[in-house]
Amino acid sequence: MPVERTIETIVIAGAGLAGATAARTLRAEGFSGRITLIGAELHHPYLRPPLSKEYLLGKAGEEAVPVAPEAWYAENDVDLRLGVQVTGINPGPHTVRLSSGETLGYGALLLATGALPRNIPLPGSTLDGVTMFRTLDDSRRLREKLSPGGRDVVMIGSGWIGMELAAAASSYGNRVTLLGLEDIPLAAAIGPELGRFFRSLHEANGVQFRLGATAAGLLGDSGRVTAVVTGSGEALPADVVVIAVGVAPETTLAEQAGLALDNGILTDAALRTSGPDIFAAGDVANALHPFTGQHHRSEHWSNALNGGKVAAKSMLGRDAALDTIPYFYTDQFDVSMEYSGFPTLATGAEPVIRGSLASKEFIAFWQHEGQVVAGMNVNVPRTQKALKALISSRAPIQASRLADPAVALDQLLADD
Repeated sequence: MPVERTIETIVIAGAGLAGATAARTLRAEGFSGRITLIGAELHHPYLRPPLSKEYLLGKAGEEAVPVAPEAWYAENDVDLRLGVQVTGINPGPHTVRLSSGETLGYGALLLATGALPRNIPLPGSTLDGVTMFRTLDDSRRLREKLSPGGRDVVMIGSGWIGMELAAAASSYGNRVTLLGLEDIPLAAAIGPELGRFFRSLHEANGVQFRLGATAAGLLGDSGRVTAVVTGSGEALPADVVVIAVGVAPETTLAEQAGLALDNGILTDAALRTSGPDIFAAGDVANALHPFTGQHHRSEHWSNALNGGKVAAKSMLGRDAALDTIPYFYTDQFDVSMEYSGFPTLATGAEPVIRGSLASKEFIAFWQHEGQVVAGMNVNVPRTQKALKALISSRAPIQASRLADPAVALDQLLADD
């Protein structure tokens, strides 16, 4: 068992879900020392999933996004610094430099710096009407642009965020065209069959696709965007252009501090980095997962939530590991989807389908060496607990039984 340390000061670099959850967990675990939570944005810590879903669609207001009530931080003696960044780490003396010019000491440091949206250096990208998407302010601006409807919207990027934003734009009554490098949207994440399912869903709701396509540049008039020119020379009319081509882990601080990196900050299962008393959680952490024995980096909210809890306990010297099954969800038009599992283990596997894609009610299972390694439900609620149990069991299960709706999910393990 790890020996519990006495720490007087904990600094958390990054005031997103992982960082804020770590602060809340530290107090819940009885830590009475100083907590300094440092965030570059001026907003109190908030959740990102609503930004591309219910908040963007106007189905929820500002109350849907906070991680905790604003008063919680002062009430729990958390020194929340907004509009400030950690600009450097000195691991030897255990200090950090802030953009304000201040130097802080730490007994433990958590890097929860998240990820930054990837940019495409397109000619015309500074025109009015062109935006990237990551923050609460981005979502506010995009909602203002989309909500009147009747506009030409071009979405660059066919991943989960690009597809969610396309669905929102179309739901507001805009004319939407989506550009993507993949021949089938989402195929890299869930395979071609289910990627085609989501494409058909969007096409049935008026979204047009240009796939296996690139954006070559943007045209404008009087400082406003008017069109997106594709690599093939087609000019797509555009009043609004959203660039959503993924994110990259923000590892600048870790790199400067000499921490081990590989697609993020490498950590063990307890979220310890290679630096003494430095931990990492959330989008930036590439953590060793006990289930697979491999490192996994996840950009989904459940990883940030669970990682913040584990990091807090680890900083206190307690026995903790990020061993939960990865999970995420998406809402697009009338489809609600939940996914649990390990996409790296599912890569290349043909999904086993229980139910009907045509009915938009089904469960998909991915297997590796006969074991379920990932599972997804579409409009079949309250199944994720059973799917996670199947994955955790490591039990070999016949594909025919997975596909058989007459066999209850919990019965699959009971019979094994």
